[in-house]
Amino acid sequence: MNVYKTITPSVLFFSLFLSACNTEDTPAAAATTEATVEESAGADQPLAVLYNFDDALDSTVKSASANVTLVGDGSDKSVKIDFLSKENGYSGITFKPESPWDWSKFDSFSLSMDLANDGEQSTQIYLNLKDGKGNVATRSVVVPRGGFKTYYAKLAGHDIESAGDADATELNFSSGLRSNPPTWRGEATHFIWMWGVKSLDVSQITEISISVQGAVSNKTISIDNVRLTENPTMDEEFLVGIVDEFGQNAKYDYADKIDSLEELHQVRDAELAALNGKPMVDRSKFSGWKNGPKLEATGYFRTEKVDGKWALVDPEGYLYFATGLDIIRLSNSTTMTGYDYDQEKINQRDDGDLTPEDSIGMLKVSDEAKKTRFVASKTRANMFTWLPDMDDELANHYSYRRAAHSGPLEHGETYSFYQANLERKYGETSPNSFLQKWEQVTKQRMLNWGFTSLGNWTDPRFYSNEQIPFFANGWIIGDFKKVSSGNDFWGPLPDVFDPKFAERAKVTAQQVAAEVQNTPWCVGVFIDNEMSFGRSESDQLHYGIVINTLGRDAASVPTKAEFSKVIKAKYDTVAAFNNAWNLQLVDWAEFDKGFTPGEITAAQREDYALLLELYATQYYRVVHDAVEDSLPNHLYLGSRLPDWGMPIEVVRAAAKFADVVSYNVYKEGLNKKKWEFLAEIDKPSIIGEFHMGAMDRGLFHPGLIHAEDQDDRAQMYRRYMDTVIGNPYFVGAHWFQYMDSPLTGRAHDGENYNVGFVDVTDTPYPEMVDAAKELGRDLYEQRYGDK
Repeated sequence: MNVYKTITPSVLFFSLFLSACNTEDTPAAAATTEATVEESAGADQPLAVLYNFDDALDSTVKSASANVTLVGDGSDKSVKIDFLSKENGYSGITFKPESPWDWSKFDSFSLSMDLANDGEQSTQIYLNLKDGKGNVATRSVVVPRGGFKTYYAKLAGHDIESAGDADATELNFSSGLRSNPPTWRGEATHFIWMWGVKSLDVSQITEISISVQGAVSNKTISIDNVRLTENPTMDEEFLVGIVDEFGQNAKYDYADKIDSLEELHQVRDAELAALNGKPMVDRSKFSGWKNGPKLEATGYFRTEKVDGKWALVDPEGYLYFATGLDIIRLSNSTTMTGYDYDQEKINQRDDGDLTPEDSIGMLKVSDEAKKTRFVASKTRANMFTWLPDMDDELANHYSYRRAAHSGPLEHGETYSFYQANLERKYGETSPNSFLQKWEQVTKQRMLNWGFTSLGNWTDPRFYSNEQIPFFANGWIIGDFKKVSSGNDFWGPLPDVFDPKFAERAKVTAQQVAAEVQNTPWCVGVFIDNEMSFGRSESDQLHYGIVINTLGRDAASVPTKAEFSKVIKAKYDTVAAFNNAWNLQLVDWAEFDKGFTPGEITAAQREDYALLLELYATQYYRVVHDAVEDSLPNHLYLGSRLPDWGMPIEVVRAAAKFADVVSYNVYKEGLNKKKWEFLAEIDKPSIIGEFHMGAMDRGLFHPGLIHAEDQDDRAQMYRRYMDTVIGNPYFVGAHWFQYMDSPLTGRAHDGENYNVGFVDVTDTPYPEMVDAAKELGRDLYEQRYGDK
């Protein structure tokens, strides 16, 4: 495929993307053309053509676990990319010019390309762009099965006005949505922003990479006509009136959209008529495998290795595999409205609070505070076609967020359309009676859909239920000292050697114990979540906790003091230490005061690993002891290590003290090679979070893993679970989350993902429900039936 025939050809080259995980050279190459700049005659004409692949392949082309082939006849050629999953799920190619591209002469433009999917499954690709300052912008899109379509990533332009910043652009303007709706309508599909910076220095773009990440099977796409295109005229109201009275997309019609209260009730009645609240026929009282072997019954959940596979065992002694949904609560259903109140009228957080702000339920404000209501963000306030007046019967679904992780407002008024829809749906015969009905329906759904548990971040109101097991959770927060990994995504880490950390861990465990009440229906307890222990991209990121802590003063940083003891014990003299680390410290006093390590030596890397494991071991020891003391009958399930931050030293430390090691893994599934290390630690493991989402139901962001549509999403769910069930070390997996994120982003950080089993009107996605039921019916035979 080649649209542009008049470009003067010359050969550029691909270069291996330096930050790729495990790379390998292939004898493939791709012909490209020198970018010839021409004035745009419209949105469908190129400002510059970077590659049209019409010449012979060049031998300098390299790839990371991908085969690249030029296909087609004559001047009508494209490049076929076979992404190989055999290493660790990463596979990609990189475009890298001999000198950086300078695109600064263009005021409003996008990087566009034509993509086709030649494989058997939809393919999510990641687009990385890097500038000369080292900034990286990561976008992503799902390429459905079929022929060529155009995809674009906006790089500059579309000025908008925002309070206090009249020169803002859509790319760096913080709307409070993780991904905005497109700023124009057209046939092309925009790449979704994922992470990194939103605005690059377009005067020096050093490389462009396209990759598949976390794949469990090979993928194939074709690419053609990589070019710069002028952005069409901006829709000045692309963020205006995007939310209807039900919290749905007001500008987009789709299947199953609720258009009236009557329709909402019809959908409700049809579902309730089909729910029987009974578990599947092969389930024990605690949702274990009634048809399987009967093992020792202890009255509580425990672990055991059975026929070479790790398993949970339910209180009656039946084999148990955990499936279920996270976030069965309302605290993440609120979104910022753009309004705020006088802070002197708001009750602020107490230093002794045990619950993070984003986990607190609906936080009401006084009538006195409401009198001070003002518009804090006109852009956000204008997103809603309807918000209730303060005397409206649905005004009780207003809440308040005193601190946000990210977004346009540090604090402000919130509203929960999901909770308002529950009241609309189930009515209110007494204060909040609709929540009682929601709780009843939710439990019936979980059993009817074949799930065996309620996942992490379930509202404690469900803890007293005796129909389906649940997972409890707690957070260790307080005034203990902190350390940093240098890349603290959710926040700094605790100084685990500070005695106050152990004190707060005990308080947290005691609070969880008070909520759990020693019920046998509690499988176990997660404490904390996705801590930034370290990343794999470099030694500096991997050992960030150690490197940053070594630069601090041992007199005021307990973890540094412990590091000092270990190093001094290993090296008798500072001279020996200097020799090993290639340093020139004068004495141990200089070490204690804080220093900046130099280039990493082999001995240094070995010591870094030692100190990182020392830190992580202390963390898990302290938390384990607190849980053991207050919840002796319940499993300690670790801290849910994110797949982007699970250094092996930390995993080993977790395995020493956690009954089950937990991971949040946002990939297509479990890549066998990446998870081979489980054989080394030989401990039961559980997935705390994963999901897939699509954009065919009006939301503006599909989530971290993208599907083609709801059918594809359901199939991907099954394939993911198959990789978990087939792994002998995993004892369960929880989907994140029960309901979709708000269309305009959750109040905490703007996540606006289509990742729910139910939408904002509490209406189930039938495709996901059918997939869950199918999985549930086969679950135990698939896991334990094959001897």
